[in-house]
Amino acid sequence: MSRVGRVERATKETSVLVEVNLDGTGLVDVATGVGFYDHMLAQLGKHGLFDLTVKTEGDLHIDSHHTIEDTALALGAAFREALGDKSGIRRYGNASCPLDEALAEVTVDLSGRPYLVHAEPEGMAPMIGPEYDTTMTRHILESFVAQAAICLHVRVPYGRNAHHIVEAQFKALARALREASELDPRATGVPSTKGVL
Repeated sequence: MSRVGRVERATKETSVLVEVNLDGTGLVDVATGVGFYDHMLAQLGKHGLFDLTVKTEGDLHIDSHHTIEDTALALGAAFREALGDKSGIRRYGNASCPLDEALAEVTVDLSGRPYLVHAEPEGMAPMIGPEYDTTMTRHILESFVAQAAICLHVRVPYGRNAHHIVEAQFKALARALREASELDPRATGVPSTKGVL
């Protein structure tokens, strides 16, 4: 069974191609034009063991918002497609990842119902590098959750460095998604009393 999702999204603002293989080895080929975002998506593929291709061309002459948002929407849609009917998956995943002084805690339910709870330390630096607005992290997760149709709780109880705070979230998200989407050899059918997720 191939668990691969492929989504192309084109608007007047962006052109996005995303391919994800849930049963990959962490091979990543990412180019969005936003360096720090590329670095975060690479963490998602590497630590989730997802083969991930992302090619985005966006209106970066305006700012990075549309590029980041539309990539996250396409990524969520591709992830949902790759999950198929979710038969045999573990469904739930949980991970905590430290990065020096920062700690991120992520819990996910591949529920079919989009819901996000997100908490970061207050007073973060507004920018990471010249293109990544740190308020976009929550928006990335909102966009991903909306299209992937998952329930996601992300909490960073402490951290000082904005780079570390954001990167820890992507690493923990990768590990939690990996656990939740893995096939459980003991499970049969869809892991829900409803019979569908």
